[in-house]
Amino acid sequence: MDRLRSVPEADGEVEVLVVGGGPVGLTARALLDRWGVRVLLVERHPEPSPFPRARLVNVRSMEIFRRLGLAAGITADAFAPEYGRIRFRDTVQDHDFATAAMAGIDAPVPESPVTGVITSQDRLEPVLLAGATSPARFGIELTDLAEADGGVVALLTGPRSGERTRLRARYVLAADGANSTVRRLLGIGATGPGRMGGFTTVVFDADLRRWCAHQPAGLYFTAHGLFAPLYPEGGWAWFVPTPRDAGPADWPALLARALGGGVQAEVVRIQHWEMNAFVAERFRHGRILLTGDAAHAMPIVGGLGMNAGIADVHNLCWKLAGVLRGWAGPSLLETYEAERRPVAHRTLAQAVANTELMLDVQNRRREQLRAGRAAPAHVELPWSERYFAQLGLVLGVTYRSAAVLGREDPPPEPPGPDYVPSAEPGRRMPHLWLTRDRSTLDTFGEWFTVLTPDPAAWSCQEPWPLHVEPLPAEHADLCGLTSRGALLVRPDGHIAAHWPTRPPTDTTLRSALTTITGLPGYG
Repeated sequence: MDRLRSVPEADGEVEVLVVGGGPVGLTARALLDRWGVRVLLVERHPEPSPFPRARLVNVRSMEIFRRLGLAAGITADAFAPEYGRIRFRDTVQDHDFATAAMAGIDAPVPESPVTGVITSQDRLEPVLLAGATSPARFGIELTDLAEADGGVVALLTGPRSGERTRLRARYVLAADGANSTVRRLLGIGATGPGRMGGFTTVVFDADLRRWCAHQPAGLYFTAHGLFAPLYPEGGWAWFVPTPRDAGPADWPALLARALGGGVQAEVVRIQHWEMNAFVAERFRHGRILLTGDAAHAMPIVGGLGMNAGIADVHNLCWKLAGVLRGWAGPSLLETYEAERRPVAHRTLAQAVANTELMLDVQNRRREQLRAGRAAPAHVELPWSERYFAQLGLVLGVTYRSAAVLGREDPPPEPPGPDYVPSAEPGRRMPHLWLTRDRSTLDTFGEWFTVLTPDPAAWSCQEPWPLHVEPLPAEHADLCGLTSRGALLVRPDGHIAAHWPTRPPTDTTLRSALTTITGLPGYG
């Protein structure tokens, strides 16, 4: 703390300082903006990343962006659904020897009102940046921080000017990536495989329509690396392990060899990066909270990392807003780690399994090539076609914490990749159409929602933001409710309480909200 006092303090303070201007930090800024929270986002890079990086926005993330009014803008710049597929080839110019669909991306699914998309991160971030009015300052780096006097003092440095200022925040939300400065300053360790190798992304221009236009894919997995179309109008990226040889690599020559003969390619940009796989030992240090890759880094296979981070801040931001606005107690923030850290471990296991299985396909094909064998018409994959049906992981998350009033003997989470809709406490509220174009998911926002066939019987006084929504009788049956029952749904769309019938007292809802939000004195 002493080293921070010697630096001049900036004017005023913010309620939440968001560190990191990638998709997770930008989503947190947009969510907190809807709650009226005073936010400042800082990002050490001078501008949003020009590299494609994360490329898959899954169904759950698109549901969140739908609520923020951003889904249409994201879809407008994305690929058509038929690109929601992975194709395995010896080279980009060869025929498929295997293929797998990405569930919820390649076609709509009845379990959601939206479809996930394939889009490049450099197309996603501008939409998210424009989705909030709170200030975002690029070219500003957090270099130190300490808790003091009911808040956090952060040292901010301009990398170019070197000017340093102190900023006071009630809370800090760290979304500053796998090499998080915030996590390092706090001394928080991590568990998991760790570093999985160095990789290089080569962005290039080439006309590959002859081999790809009739069989589109979001990713072509070849014996020479991964190839991905970047934008609907053109552009490609090549993802490959960085050569271990000393000295600079001749990337145009390496790319030409990987593409095969007869292809003219122009290298546009090159980025080197590390693939990491870990979960932080804890997600919270007092008033400082880790999200996204700062909390859990995932292998890129399956597109789980960015989407897990978006789910993190969707879980966290309503809780921060409640504490800051006085309708939740500080203990509510303890439920963030309790709910999201188990999900991070399951997601990491899935991402590592995806990577191992896909590498197995590649290695077996390499062995065939060394033996001089032609590509078979079909390779028996080490997973079923349903392996990439990850809706169970994406939509079937179950939270267990003090912010959920569950049964004493809750049913176990369904195993495997399948998603089974459920109105059990802790689960995401199932998507059910209320009108032709309005889903149950559209009733959630900056408030708690009571879904009930009998709205007149359910009400509650302040201080909680609360909305009562009529639930048609046919949906009540599906949710296990009688004509006077109700579901209490949190702002993040997860069910907080389930009453099959009208409870015996008029204070039941009030008591439930008191318990869930940890607000003393309102029971």
